[in-house]
Amino acid sequence: MNNVKVPLLDIKIKFLPHAVDLPIPQYATAGSAGLDIMSAIPNKEIIIYPGERSLIETGICIAIPDGYEGQIRSRSGLSLKNGIIVLNSPGTIDSDYRGEIKIILANFGNHIFTITHGMRIAQLVINRYERVCLAKSEELNTSIRCENGFGSTGL
Repeated sequence: MNNVKVPLLDIKIKFLPHAVDLPIPQYATAGSAGLDIMSAIPNKEIIIYPGERSLIETGICIAIPDGYEGQIRSRSGLSLKNGIIVLNSPGTIDSDYRGEIKIILANFGNHIFTITHGMRIAQLVINRYERVCLAKSEELNTSIRCENGFGSTGL
């Protein structure tokens, strides 16, 4: 068993009026990579029909430090059992964004799905990233793969 303590990154969270009754997002287990994010629907429910999508409010704003990003990802149970996915997964929350986190959910299932206030709808994963400086070039170094694209590495 691994009992190594990983240092935690402090991130401030602000709750908007329509989410003050919700708990702070938490990890479901000690090994979870993503924090569970809940819906904060002012009118208490949103119906998503098969083939449709909807923008879901979470009622939270966060201050991600420079050099980090937030990624919004689908919850595997909602995806498998109901066909509900985060449409632009992973959605990126930049370190300089301070507005409400809103999540685009799509229904790829066969049945109407109802999102209710306080439902766990997505995961938030915080990752470090590198910024780059792109330099124009007429040639690129070669690689084993070269220009071989989709499906070129096999199944």
